[in-house]
Amino acid sequence: MQQNLKSELTKQVIIDEAFRLFHENGFKTTSIDKIMLATKLTKGAFYHHYKSKKELGLEVIGSKLQNRVCQAMIEPLGAPGDVFHILENTFLNRIKTFSLYDKEHGCPMNNFINEIGDFEIVYQAALKNIIEAWKLALIKLIERGKKEGVIQNNVSSNAVAVYLISAFEGIRGIRKLYDNDLILDEYILGLAFYLKQLKTVK
Repeated sequence: MQQNLKSELTKQVIIDEAFRLFHENGFKTTSIDKIMLATKLTKGAFYHHYKSKKELGLEVIGSKLQNRVCQAMIEPLGAPGDVFHILENTFLNRIKTFSLYDKEHGCPMNNFINEIGDFEIVYQAALKNIIEAWKLALIKLIERGKKEGVIQNNVSSNAVAVYLISAFEGIRGIRKLYDNDLILDEYILGLAFYLKQLKTVK
């Protein structure tokens, strides 16, 4: 039992350090050697848990990235309350809370998509699953807004969902190019205007 716990803790250390290094330096340039140096573990410990960096990469996508997006961007969309308040909190207010580290390094998932999204089908499928879950949660919320009479019925829920995800992920990537938040302020103004256009005219 104790050995199993130690093994799981070792695996978690590898995942955590790999995620950090992939986020900061990129997936392709981060070698197994660099990961193990950061963990202060042996290569034997790595190969006890993973056959390759590809397998570790899939685990990072399936656990770290998926959990982050689920907790921060998907679960809040299913909360009760005002639809527009939920959208504003998720896509406008959240971006104001990012640390300087997060702003400088961008969105981990977006980084993965840009770097290896077209690299191998298995990576593409794993990343696409996260986006699809996010999109479905958004569509469900937008459809609720229509039923409640706060979002215009002629609005395409799919199109709005794709636009909101694309704008959010896009600005996370663009912000890496700047040394201040002016670009984020412009995004917030533009998206706030867009959200107002979705509201039912009363």
